[in-house]
Amino acid sequence: MEINNRTVRLNERPNGLPEKKIWSFNEENFDLKLDDNQFIIKNEFISLDPAMRGWLNDARSYIKPVNIGDVMRAGTVGKIIKSNNKYYNEGDYVSGWGGVQDYTITNGENFQKINDDKVAKESYLGVLGMPGFTAYFGILREGKIKEGETVVVSAAAGAVGSVVGQIAKIKGCKVIGIAGGENKCKYVTEELNFDHCLDYKSDNFFSELKDKCKGGVDVYFDNVGGSLLNHMLIFISKGARIVICGAISQYNSQKVVGPSNYLSLLVNRASMKGMVVFDYVKDYGLAQKEMRDWILTGKLKSNEDIYEGIENFHEIFLKLFNGEKKGKLILKL
Repeated sequence: MEINNRTVRLNERPNGLPEKKIWSFNEENFDLKLDDNQFIIKNEFISLDPAMRGWLNDARSYIKPVNIGDVMRAGTVGKIIKSNNKYYNEGDYVSGWGGVQDYTITNGENFQKINDDKVAKESYLGVLGMPGFTAYFGILREGKIKEGETVVVSAAAGAVGSVVGQIAKIKGCKVIGIAGGENKCKYVTEELNFDHCLDYKSDNFFSELKDKCKGGVDVYFDNVGGSLLNHMLIFISKGARIVICGAISQYNSQKVVGPSNYLSLLVNRASMKGMVVFDYVKDYGLAQKEMRDWILTGKLKSNEDIYEGIENFHEIFLKLFNGEKKGKLILKL
């Protein structure tokens, strides 16, 4: 028996902001016959993340690039429809790296069961998935926050930044978010409970940043890079920690902007360190359990921005870079 599988494959590498033509949109048939230990997943939700832009480049990084001709790499949540694996049964929900396609055949490597009837399945692509783990380990293990410290988070309305700030509040910190637009700033303060949120699109952004950070910044969690990172170096306190998680302002740029105020690290005996979530794989379960408890007790909010249709992949992917989303961006199949 054969099944029709819609796939999105990489045709060519992008130059700047990815155009639709770099991907091919296909309908492919494959046999449902499975080898020992294999199972087939009907994907229901696909994760869209800024990191996907980096995976398109043929360059040295923390993970190999997507090869030309391969299904586009992406996290997924789906339901097992057939199994030859004694640990994974038909009807089980799983999360893992299923790619941008309707169906995935796997032996279970890099997949986990979702046995949860209290939290939405799609949250396992957000707060209880890679973005949530990034936030958890980034702010707690790398940021090493302490009660009473001042934390600044860029891209505060995004999938990672929104969780970073909430965790910092749970731990008793003063939290200042940076986001684009009045609506996002209201969301960050009124729904996520940050102390302040500054609109980087505002004409008086820098003066407001200077005012809110006048007491010094103990931890800056950076998702943006570029000129914003350079500005933040002005305001760090003695012993500050800067966590470099991402640089979304640079991903599609032909000219990378680096920090010129780096001597502030020396003056303040501060540190600036990059973090990659895959370094913490062995502790994912710990993070997932604690964050799930926070969700169920109302301390941590999850927001998924969900759009439908694999045929709309490119249009929805671009929302990662044009500011048209809040929280975790997800494609529903």
